[in-house]
Amino acid sequence: MANKKLSDVNLYDLLGISIEAEQAEIRKAYRKRALDCHPDKNPDNPQAAERFHELSKALEILTDVTARAAYDKVLKAKKAAELRTKQLDSKRQKLKEELEQRERAALHKLQAGQPYSTVRKSDEEVLQEQIERLRREGSKLLEEEQLAMREQLKRNYNEQRQQQQQAPAFDSTQHRIKIKWKADKSDASNGGYTQEQLMQYLKKYGEVVALVMNTKIRGRAMVELKTREACDMVLAYEKGNPSNPLHFQWVTPPAHEKPAMPMTTAGNTSSRDYEDLVMRKLRQAEERKRLIEQMMKEEGND
Repeated sequence: MANKKLSDVNLYDLLGISIEAEQAEIRKAYRKRALDCHPDKNPDNPQAAERFHELSKALEILTDVTARAAYDKVLKAKKAAELRTKQLDSKRQKLKEELEQRERAALHKLQAGQPYSTVRKSDEEVLQEQIERLRREGSKLLEEEQLAMREQLKRNYNEQRQQQQQAPAFDSTQHRIKIKWKADKSDASNGGYTQEQLMQYLKKYGEVVALVMNTKIRGRAMVELKTREACDMVLAYEKGNPSNPLHFQWVTPPAHEKPAMPMTTAGNTSSRDYEDLVMRKLRQAEERKRLIEQMMKEEGND
């Protein structure tokens, strides 16, 4: 709003309220819109910061009785002038504009020759004085609203972190994905897919832990991706070669995952913890060795 005159901005439309709105409705509308464009929430968006400033100025003016009265007077006069202008034809409108220019020139001349106190102030000048008063005095209500908003953002952030910490860990060894495509038994090209080509399609979604081609049945493979997000994106978006599309399906869908075990602190790490880690790594390696056997079993049941 730094580059705009307040008389050119409809503060009620900015907040999405009517001109008859009560103070409680004004504050509610401000919270709803300002929360989305708060600078803390959009640190790299200068437009969001400007919008937040505009909304704050609207709250400040419309919740002050005197400032709001001055603003309403300017706003109503502007709307009435716009309505009159629409009703004038082009010739009369030109005459009207010339008359207004002469009136402004005469007023300026009068102000230059007389003490300012003897000249009647325009509605916009009265509004500007009110805005300057608010700037000097500060708005306690605006400070309260912005403090409450910062507290709300902080609570939202803490809740999101808590939800992330409580979210169940994704065990990639338990949730592999089958891959199918068309390939005849006698097709030496395996439908146009090699392990390297499949890897190119899959690795852009995240780390590929293991990828195994079925050497006995053409057009079959199995992949283990490290993260749930990578799995979801592959299932949703990857099609491979359009002339021979890939089809993906969970071997075991991650319907109910168990929460991850609490991590031990460095001070509590013992030889038992280390042994558990080694055994877990060995079990994972053994699981990957059984990957082909599991895939064969799944294919045999199709």
